[in-house]
Amino acid sequence: MKTTAAVLVTLRESLELIDLEIPALKPGQVLVEIRYSGVCHTQLMEWQGQRGEDRFLPHCLGHEGSGTIIDVGPNIKKCRPGDKVILSWMKGHGADVPGTQYRCGQRTVNAGGITTFMRHAILSENRVTPLVEELSATEAAFLGCAVATGLGSVKNTLNISQGSSVLVIGLGGIGLFAVAGAKFNGANPIIAADINDQRLSSAKNMGATHLLNVKGSNLLKELQRICPGGVSYAIEATGQVNVMQQALSAVKPRGGAVAIIGNAAFGQTLSLDPSELNQGKKLFGTWGGDNHPDDDFLTYQRLFAEKKLSADALRPTVYSLENINQALIDFHNRSVTRPLIDMQMLDS
Repeated sequence: MKTTAAVLVTLRESLELIDLEIPALKPGQVLVEIRYSGVCHTQLMEWQGQRGEDRFLPHCLGHEGSGTIIDVGPNIKKCRPGDKVILSWMKGHGADVPGTQYRCGQRTVNAGGITTFMRHAILSENRVTPLVEELSATEAAFLGCAVATGLGSVKNTLNISQGSSVLVIGLGGIGLFAVAGAKFNGANPIIAADINDQRLSSAKNMGATHLLNVKGSNLLKELQRICPGGVSYAIEATGQVNVMQQALSAVKPRGGAVAIIGNAAFGQTLSLDPSELNQGKKLFGTWGGDNHPDDDFLTYQRLFAEKKLSADALRPTVYSLENINQALIDFHNRSVTRPLIDMQMLDS
């Protein structure tokens, strides 16, 4: 059996569409027919060579999606052929097996435990979560990273309490669902900051009470008008180190806490004033919202099924696999909030 994949062959150059031979499944592996793949900022960084030396070129990309199990290897207990599944880089229960090597003639193409920029993929059992609610395939795709990371940063990393003031900086897919998570936890006020008015409008729809367009303005000065003593919590979702510094300055002394979600480019360093930590401020990293997929993804599925959450705020722009390079360009240029690759769409 063959499949088509968008492969990173050379950094900073267009992905190549390559037909790959699918090898036999090993214990702990499943074969998935991918319906949709999201595109995350992580893939932009990989494409642009911003994650350090890439020792695995050429390799497949993508780490969030939705699809259907079409075959399973030995010892699989979590799913069976025909199951609809969420695909995520976050590890759940099940076997954790090394990535796959695909072949194209004499050429080897590498893949990790999860890749989604392809029509079919061999994945590790612990990277799939069965769908138990009636969700659309698009909603399921975003659950694999954007939705879960944003909600989890509120629910798990910071455990934001009712009535707390929250600042979310950076309103891509993750930031928007951090806003939604803050609303569900009863936070107030919820302050959303970005440089894009359309994204600010989406944040308002997700539950933000105050909107700050900080293009050309001072974030901390604008924030003082709303919360003179600083906010209880700040969530940084831009990946810019200067914004990370601002987030720490934005929270109140003696208990204010910051979660850093955004990925900075390899080699960048974060400089902090130690006195801010001496004031009792707390700085947290978060690994995808610190989710446990087999538990947390069930909660998030239920919120979508009950219409308490919607992916509409992401304004997903759908592309075919053949147009995936345009999706990367548009995402890089911030002209779309979250690209979605439809593996069944044929290029017209």
